[in-house]
Amino acid sequence: MHLTVDAIVLAVRAHGEHGAVVRALTPADGVLAGYVRGGRSRRLGPILQPANIVRGEWRARTDDQLPALTVELLRSRAALFDAALPAAAIAWLTALTAATLPEAQPYPRLHAALAGALDAVEAAPTARGWAGSIARYELLLLAELGFGLDLDRCAATGSADDLAFVSPKSGAAVSRAAAAGYESRLFALPPFLRAGGAAEWSDALAALDLTGHFLARDVLVERRAELLPARARLLDRLKRAVA
Repeated sequence: MHLTVDAIVLAVRAHGEHGAVVRALTPADGVLAGYVRGGRSRRLGPILQPANIVRGEWRARTDDQLPALTVELLRSRAALFDAALPAAAIAWLTALTAATLPEAQPYPRLHAALAGALDAVEAAPTARGWAGSIARYELLLLAELGFGLDLDRCAATGSADDLAFVSPKSGAAVSRAAAAGYESRLFALPPFLRAGGAAEWSDALAALDLTGHFLARDVLVERRAELLPARARLLDRLKRAVA
């Protein structure tokens, strides 16, 4: 194996006395792991931060061997870790991606969406500009892993009109008329998840409640205790920002 490609750093784990195992998301080759010699040094530590973009060179003699990885920093997002809310968003997005995607499987749409969500966090002065992007990313990740929600037609009537809710069991949309009397048992369906555009605070939080339910139920089944606290911290900070 010999591959040189730009990638988003997702996770860094200490290995040995000075080294690190790094997992990064590439556009065409998915998540790739590699061993970085001296990965915890003062020189490389700031480069190997989640959400940074690096040019990585992976080398291995066999497919079974953990590749050696050398990195060159292309774009640093380290400054975002100085603010609690952007830091929480980055921690969640990168941890979720690292924990759920199998290695060496291409997910070009997820790579583009993650890059876009991280750009939004970096560019927007407040979470109002990027909270909805996180929900969109989670929705796409569910779909890419085979747990997509059916938000195009009402599960009860088959109509595409006035879709306002989502069933927590089937993940299918429900029209306002079909949901009458059962609204409290359903998730709200924020319009921006179907129509695009900017998300109001209430819609962004409702969307995160929706995607969080299906992530916990279908994707993070065996890793809830490990990963969901990071998401809970993010939601707590988002709700305090709203207040």
